[in-house]
Amino acid sequence: MHSTFVTGATGLLGNNLVRELVAAGYEVKALVRSRAKGEQQFKNLPGVRLVVGDLADVDAFAASLQGCDTVFHTAAFFRDNYKGGSHWEALERINVEGTRRLLEHAYDAGVRRFIHTSSIAVLDGAPGTSIDETCLRNEANADDYYRSKILADRVVLSFLKDHPDLHACMVLPGWMWGPADIGPTSSGQLLNDVVRNKLPGLVPGSFSVVDARDVALAQIAAAKHGRRGERYLAAGRHMTMGELVPLLGRIAGVKTPLRQLPLTLLYALAFAQEIYARLTGKPILLSMATVRLMVKEAGRTHFNPHKSEQELGLRFRPVEQTLADTLAWYRDHGWLQKC
Repeated sequence: MHSTFVTGATGLLGNNLVRELVAAGYEVKALVRSRAKGEQQFKNLPGVRLVVGDLADVDAFAASLQGCDTVFHTAAFFRDNYKGGSHWEALERINVEGTRRLLEHAYDAGVRRFIHTSSIAVLDGAPGTSIDETCLRNEANADDYYRSKILADRVVLSFLKDHPDLHACMVLPGWMWGPADIGPTSSGQLLNDVVRNKLPGLVPGSFSVVDARDVALAQIAAAKHGRRGERYLAAGRHMTMGELVPLLGRIAGVKTPLRQLPLTLLYALAFAQEIYARLTGKPILLSMATVRLMVKEAGRTHFNPHKSEQELGLRFRPVEQTLADTLAWYRDHGWLQKC
């Protein structure tokens, strides 16, 4: 592995992966949808070549795959899916067909190593049980985003069957946190809401919290040591919102809500936030789809990292360090100056 191509390079995972690759001495072509955003994200990082493009039109940037030996595919249509309404067309076009076209063009360009960012969404298990890479979710038991990730994994595995000289494997992250989250993602939005005292109460559900930097290291390790066609969990630590929010409050030095919001109120808040999002285009933390997902997936976030620990040498830094580093990044960059 010498010359790498990273999709979704300005995202939380993508930008941390780019930084880890550069630090390890690899050349990086970074796919960005906005050159301005790419320059903002990587202005002080030498050795990164920006490629402007979108997974909705892989043909337009396919020539830039020439000269690369490894593709790290982190881009996906995700957050907008949880703003209300139906987004299956975009999910299929970007997450499924975009992955297919990326594989085809990468292979034609001579790439023989492909690391696909899957998701814990493709796994399922009974609440409270330990879930590993063999516990695959039934497509019928999936919302549209989860279904798109299941189908994208199938695209990768099908391509491997037809191209025996390609090495590809999949890394499955949990709920990622970490510095340089300029989106912000849902984790960055939650942090901002907690620190600004905008969180009205605690929501139900449990999560698997992981540092995006650890996921990035898992991806690099998968490129070096992962077995062809295998899935590798990088899910992190199981936590309820009742554990996560107070911990974040203690680290930030702010008071956090103690009461659990009833489901009827949650749905009402989500409905109002969806309207706000449509009117303003601004990010929101809660949508109807998010509430439904939290309720449905509660307790189904105990993931077993044994395989990744044994085969990739994966280790997770303490959640406290992740939250502190995320908070410090936002403060250092002026996001929380009014707090």
